[in-house]
Amino acid sequence: MMIEIDGLPIFYREAGERGKPVLLLLHGFPASSYMFRDLLPLLADDFHLIAPDYPGFGHSGAPTDFTYTFDSLADVIEKFTARLGLERYALYMQDFGGPVGFRLAAKHPDRVTFLVVQNANAYEEGLPDSFWATPRKLWADPSPENRAAFAEVAMSDQALEWNYTHGTADPSAISPHSWVLQRALLNRPGAKEIMLDLLVDYRSNPERYAEWHEYFRTSQPPTLIVWGRNDEIFPESGAHPYTRDLTNVELHLLDTGHFALEDHAVVIAGHIRRFGHRVSAQTPPV
Repeated sequence: MMIEIDGLPIFYREAGERGKPVLLLLHGFPASSYMFRDLLPLLADDFHLIAPDYPGFGHSGAPTDFTYTFDSLADVIEKFTARLGLERYALYMQDFGGPVGFRLAAKHPDRVTFLVVQNANAYEEGLPDSFWATPRKLWADPSPENRAAFAEVAMSDQALEWNYTHGTADPSAISPHSWVLQRALLNRPGAKEIMLDLLVDYRSNPERYAEWHEYFRTSQPPTLIVWGRNDEIFPESGAHPYTRDLTNVELHLLDTGHFALEDHAVVIAGHIRRFGHRVSAQTPPV
């Protein structure tokens, strides 16, 4: 489906009946709502699921005069929830979905019923130099030369496929549709520059970690962590620190990689269904 937010076309996928508990699904880089294609039907009997594409991603608009920062993405998604009348919702966050969703949650803690964190980082322990030394070089000096070099590392055909297959038990069983779609979308004029703008702005997220930790400690949102433990981008070391600040938290490490839904959608759906029902049973009626 498509709606306009401040004149910007925003595409989203929807499943489940309105009136059921809302689960807002926030995708990662350089993906889109397509990453939730298997999860949507698995949870449609239990939730009203909404999965938007951010500006510049998937089938949403990608205007050249938009400022591609995480603050801007969060602002659009906040307006998107208001436009759809989503007053209360759970958040599923993966990769880029973390900094978008944590901005929303910290700003409006009363709207969040629970969190699902899937390979989405909020702690320095989750940014080891083994992977993040190269992004930090880009953050320190986003010169045209460094942007071009990082684009080859992060958005080459090989990198796109690696994002999905690395860390999985059987890479040959992972459908190529995701990275083939991303390859096509990234080859649109200006698309890689949009992604690079956001990769440079990712440096703004560690600056917000203390704010998000305070949100965790103060609001104590029930949190389900389902984490691909073989992920090199956001490794397992980023999953455990959540348990320092959250009391109502479950941590499940899965034998897969960065895009855990590719081969663990059924397992993740089962965890979300059970966790969501438990949270609903513990929440007094409004």
